[in-house]
Amino acid sequence: MRLANISGRLHLVTPDDHVIDVSMETGGHFSPRIQDCYERWPELRSVAFTLEQWSGTPLADVLPSSFGNPAPQPRQVFAIGLNYAAHAAEASLAVPDDLTVFTKFVTSLAGPHGTIVLPPGTVDWEAELVVVIGRGGYRIPAEEAWKHVAGVSVGQDLSERTLQSSGPAPQYSLAKSSPGFGPIGPLLVTPDEFDDPDSLELGCSINGQEVQKGNTSDMVFPVPEIIARLSQVTPLLPGDVIFTGTPPGVGVGRVPQRFLNPGDELVTYVRGIGEMRHTFQ
Repeated sequence: MRLANISGRLHLVTPDDHVIDVSMETGGHFSPRIQDCYERWPELRSVAFTLEQWSGTPLADVLPSSFGNPAPQPRQVFAIGLNYAAHAAEASLAVPDDLTVFTKFVTSLAGPHGTIVLPPGTVDWEAELVVVIGRGGYRIPAEEAWKHVAGVSVGQDLSERTLQSSGPAPQYSLAKSSPGFGPIGPLLVTPDEFDDPDSLELGCSINGQEVQKGNTSDMVFPVPEIIARLSQVTPLLPGDVIFTGTPPGVGVGRVPQRFLNPGDELVTYVRGIGEMRHTFQ
């Protein structure tokens, strides 16, 4: 199943690439707000097969600017640092023995297309797979974890490195939470749509030049382990968002270092989900 937040309304994307307004086609049985669907995830899954047989608007006719974040108002946002060994190496840090966790504030979340205003400092890119929780839980076993996932999407963990390294301790959350620093989209795709949801290609380019390319199979802690370890400490809630870490190729790890500038176009993708496009000013 594939879902999209189009013009602020929950849509189902059919196998033949048409979009269906779920609330409209179910007579208002489901809320038009996509965030509400996670509270009724099993019920939505149960009617999705029927809805997928209906005809709708061709996906190709939907303007890119119409797509919004498929998880725009989560109660909790988690982000995992140093989750690829090669990224830890480029940061001159050891591969962690346990999750390195911080948060991005909800106000940083944004849609998959648009313009992002650069704050003062040095802004870096981090292409990531984003996981959205469908069925919440506490102390979820790793072998059950994918059953708790509503779907996965494309994400960017944009980071202002000057602020991040200021002070007596790293300011991870604050430095990664300027407006627009957490874009997600364009689609939310359920794990069963992939041959192997633990092996997905992801990356990004700046002005047409590839700067990151990796595969989620290289994660230090794969998605099921992330969910198991997070939920050992705090219950995960329907609609929660997890940024799962970035592969190597970020700007701060380059020689010379490179950061985003006004006029740059950043294209971020996860194979099998889609791509995001953002310009900076």
